[in-house]
Amino acid sequence: MQPRRIGILGGTFDPLHNGHLELARAACEQLQLDRVIFIPAFRHPVKEKSETVASPDARLEMVRLGIRNDTRFEVSDCEIRRKGISYTVDTLRMLREKHAKPHELFFLTGGDWGKNLDEWKEIKTVFSLAHFVVAKRPGFDLRNLPAHVEPLDFVPLDISSSEIRERLRTGRSVSEWIPERVLRYVEEHCLYQS
Repeated sequence: MQPRRIGILGGTFDPLHNGHLELARAACEQLQLDRVIFIPAFRHPVKEKSETVASPDARLEMVRLGIRNDTRFEVSDCEIRRKGISYTVDTLRMLREKHAKPHELFFLTGGDWGKNLDEWKEIKTVFSLAHFVVAKRPGFDLRNLPAHVEPLDFVPLDISSSEIRERLRTGRSVSEWIPERVLRYVEEHCLYQS
């Protein structure tokens, strides 16, 4: 079997938006990835429970709908099935068993999460299981990262899930920020309404 280069993009995806998709596309191109696996968290270890508004199943479905047009993307429900707090190290251990070497794993994260690596559970084990790739963000100093963290040249879209939820709650348009299928799902299921 030909070795594959597999990106892993985790998050709450509450909701999935175009910034997530652009990050995955940039990683595919720059890191020559064969595919990117989107992994919605059951419960994020850092974000407060109240910050996550849609159910895990709804967030999983939004990812399924949002990635449908790109054959390089797939979604895994492993963290939702596992329940509890979704720690990166546990997910990478499972993926490393499934995709043993010589396959290469690339864990993708934004510069905002790359700042607090000392707070991550078993971060040294995370580094040993996958290439740790941090997308540059404006004002983020990469010199503070450990030497084995790989930067990804990426200019993020000025989008945040919390701002999208607020706009939806107040009836403002988000059509330019989230894929059409995701927006249709949000509207059909009355998500993020006050």
